[in-house]
Amino acid sequence: MTFKRSSGILLHPTSLPSPYGIGDLGPQSFRFVDWLSSTGCKLWQVLPLGPTGYGDSPYQAFSAFAGNPYLISPDDLFADGLLTQEDLDGMKDLPASKVDFGLFIPKKLDLLQKAFSRYQSNPEHLRQAFDYFCAENASWLDDYTLFMALKEANGGGAWNGWPEALRKRKKTALSKAQKELGESITRYAFYQFIFFRQWNKLRIYANERGIQIIGDIPIFVAYDSSDVWSHPELFYLDREGNPTVVAGVPPDEFSSTGQLWGNPLYKWDVHKKEGYAWWLSRVRSSLQIFDILRFDHFRGFAGYYEIPADHATAEFGRWVTGPGKDLFRAVDKFLGDGLITHGTGLPVIAEDLGLVTPDVIELLAAFDLPGMKVLQFAFSGPDNPFLPHNYVPNSVAYTGTHDNDTARGWFEHAAAHEREFAQRYLGVDGNDFAWDLIRGVWKSVAVMAITPMQDLLNLGSEARMNFPSKLGGNWEWRMGEQDLREDIAARLRDLNWLTYR
Repeated sequence: MTFKRSSGILLHPTSLPSPYGIGDLGPQSFRFVDWLSSTGCKLWQVLPLGPTGYGDSPYQAFSAFAGNPYLISPDDLFADGLLTQEDLDGMKDLPASKVDFGLFIPKKLDLLQKAFSRYQSNPEHLRQAFDYFCAENASWLDDYTLFMALKEANGGGAWNGWPEALRKRKKTALSKAQKELGESITRYAFYQFIFFRQWNKLRIYANERGIQIIGDIPIFVAYDSSDVWSHPELFYLDREGNPTVVAGVPPDEFSSTGQLWGNPLYKWDVHKKEGYAWWLSRVRSSLQIFDILRFDHFRGFAGYYEIPADHATAEFGRWVTGPGKDLFRAVDKFLGDGLITHGTGLPVIAEDLGLVTPDVIELLAAFDLPGMKVLQFAFSGPDNPFLPHNYVPNSVAYTGTHDNDTARGWFEHAAAHEREFAQRYLGVDGNDFAWDLIRGVWKSVAVMAITPMQDLLNLGSEARMNFPSKLGGNWEWRMGEQDLREDIAARLRDLNWLTYR
């Protein structure tokens, strides 16, 4: 697609206010859209919306196609007659300042179970829509719901610990499980139906108010996912279903042992033989819920780092060539029979941070994809590519991302020479550094300018969303109802007008 000069906010739905322990797709999400529209911004960026598991990371989901049932709005379930006021009141003792996943998850699952039970007792007003949803999404939903039902029946453990016949998807074992676990399978399908029903309503509401939603597609999927369990032939696994090689990045100045992510790696030759069918289905599914896709770890499509699965660190891996142009030609043809050649362009943003080699640059250029510029990374010297005078129009500029400290937090903890350079470059005293960064990004030539909500609110490191090398305490930040302030909206509205965004 042809991107227009615009601006937006990065805010994951879990960070929205609500009285139920987590941000959800209920009234506060619509209030946020109204507030965002009032600022003149036209973009809302979210993190992946898949069902999260151990560690609560949206980048480690049980499915690349399913939605996260934790985001289902209790208020909307109440409006559908699936919950009572007493049910809602039972969720209101959860903290409002953060997501306490340990406290929240069992309560939310109990709430969703109650909603499903009420649907079963009186299904008529939703049955037709539910049946249609199941039929339309059978290509991924059938595998996902069976996977989740089996996971539940096996104590929540990863699928490589299940009985062999289920691990290896023997037909007799699967047929038996489908019969024995029928109610659980239907329950997980119902949660998906409700999630997408609520999300689609929210997306339409946003689009009607001129807001496009940018959604993340992680390049890799979680090992413990319905995707790997149901399509083992697409990944490097041994005969028992265990990964032989996994994803990560090599040692650098931030980590002497690199980062061992542990995601299974794709057999790209098999994907190619199948016409990239799984990837095309994934892109199609994503574009049914998002307007613009951000491909996370884009450099992995040009070349990725492969680590033996039995290694404890990422020190001794190797670089392997990725699918490159071949995959994106297939996506281009699939979406519009040559969007690139017709000058329209793919609705894709490339997360090209990290080690950007010539093959990555060539891949970006071949499909005219905008890369990312993060101003927080810029203050080492005048030749830094993240400084606005080095931007190109076909790029997306950020004050920071979900993996970084907040702008204010960065300024408070940065090295003295970086703080001094930032102040000299921006011509500021640093007393309002978050907004100094926002102005720098908004004034740039980048076609899109985006800031995390935390920077608009001028919050410190306590509001950081994720610390990649830290276990626990991530993905918890939430804003308060009082944070959608008119004075902030007016300030942002004025900046959008001044910078023609």
